[in-house]
Order: sequence, then C-alpha cells, then structure tokens
Amino acid sequence: MIGRIRIALGLTVAAVTTFPLAAAQLVVMKTGVAHEATLPRLWHRLVLRILDFRLHVDGVPADGRPLLIAANHISWTDIMVIGAVADVHFVAKSEMGGWPIIGKLSRLQRTIYVDRDRRRKSGQQVSEIGQRLSEGDAMLFFAEGSTSDGNIMQPFKSTLFGAAQIALKESGTEQVHVQPVAIAYTRLHGMPMGRDMRPHAAWIGDRALVKHILQLLAEGGVDVEVHFGEPVPFKPGSDRKALARAVREQVRGMMATALRNPRKTI
Repeated sequence: MIGRIRIALGLTVAAVTTFPLAAAQLVVMKTGVAHEATLPRLWHRLVLRILDFRLHVDGVPADGRPLLIAANHISWTDIMVIGAVADVHFVAKSEMGGWPIIGKLSRLQRTIYVDRDRRRKSGQQVSEIGQRLSEGDAMLFFAEGSTSDGNIMQPFKSTLFGAAQIALKESGTEQVHVQPVAIAYTRLHGMPMGRDMRPHAAWIGDRALVKHILQLLAEGGVDVEVHFGEPVPFKPGSDRKALARAVREQVRGMMATALRNPRKTI
C-alpha cells in the first residue's frame, strides 16, 4: 500500500512540475532571458527528491575549458544524479531521443545523440561533440557505452575521447581538460548495499524502463555518491586510447572506494 501511494504521489508531482518547467526552459533557450542550465538542474534535483535518492558529492566539476567529462554508467538515473550537481550537456544513445517525454526533455538540455553501432557516423558525431567543447560547453558521456550492474566497470570505449582532439583544433587552446567522474549507488534505506543488492538501482540489459521507474518510486531510500576526479590534460600528440585507460583507472578507484566505505546520511 505504501509503495502504491509513493508511486501515485511521485507521478503526480512529476506531471505537475515537469511540463511548466519544460515550457519555461523552451522560452529561456529561445530568448536567453536566463542561464539555460538553471531549470534543468532544478528538474534533476526534483526527480531525485521524488525518487527519495540521497546524493553525496565529493569534488567539483573542473573550471577549465574545454571540458570533457567521462563517467561510468549504471542506470537511467545517472543523468539526474550528475545533472543535479553539474552544468553539463549529455552525450546519449540515439534511441533515447525517441523515448516519449524523456527524449523531448533531453533536447531541452541540448543533448547530443550518438549511434555507437554505426561506425560510419562515429566521425561526424565525434566532430559535433568536439565543436560543442570548443564553444565552451562542458560535455559528459558515459564511457562504457552501456550500463553495468553497479559492482564492476566495463572497459572504456576510446572513440568519443577523440572529441578532445577535435576540440584542440577548433578552440586553439593548448589542452582539453578530461575529468573522470565515478557514480556509485551505495545504500538502501541506510544499509550498505552488498553485491546482491546493488543491481536494485541498476538498469541493465532488456530490463523494462517503466517497470524500473515504478520500482524505484515505490521503494525509495537510495544513497548515491558522485566523485569528481582530477582532470587529465589532453594535449597535441596525446593518445586517446591511453587517455581512456588513464581516466578509467581514476573512475575505477573512486568507485571502489565509495563501495567499500559508503557515506552515511546525516
């Protein structure tokens, strides 16, 4: 019964607030009357509140530009977790653009969609990301290319790190800042999650999205940590594959630390 009440209240609040915020964001983007990152950050925080996610943050997004952020990927909620604390634009899978409501909302944050399965388009997509970087937009992508179960990390794909090379050429700067970010879902109702429980927050494989949303709404009580690492400089002559390995090593270390010693809710 409590779970059903939580679902009903959560969906009602989301419906009542999302559409006015989306309309206001559209006005902001067309007129420039306010900073375009303000309303998306407010919406991301609202979603976390509806889900009853408690957010713990270590570190801050780097100030330097161009800034490319690479994170691990566990769930659809990763976007709200990062969006609640950082003014970034996301790189997402192309199919997300066709999702009802979510696809339209993501366009209001100027998301770039990529099709990782079509190699012929990869160069064009990397160029678009690099161009946005050179224009000063902080861009975040999930470097594994797909979600994991919250226990282990998959290898980082190096293709999108090539956007740093494009940004170097387009911006005329001496280096691109590539910042590692680790996301870890660590507690459920205050108790540390073990290996068996961490997939509770994960959205992997063919798991139905709507079912997972309803499950998280009904349950609530998740603690999630975001750790911002030290930016890795990418300079002329740097190798994107070596960059991907160096960034992954930082992310892996921060994620392991969070899982071993999860922060307590105060």
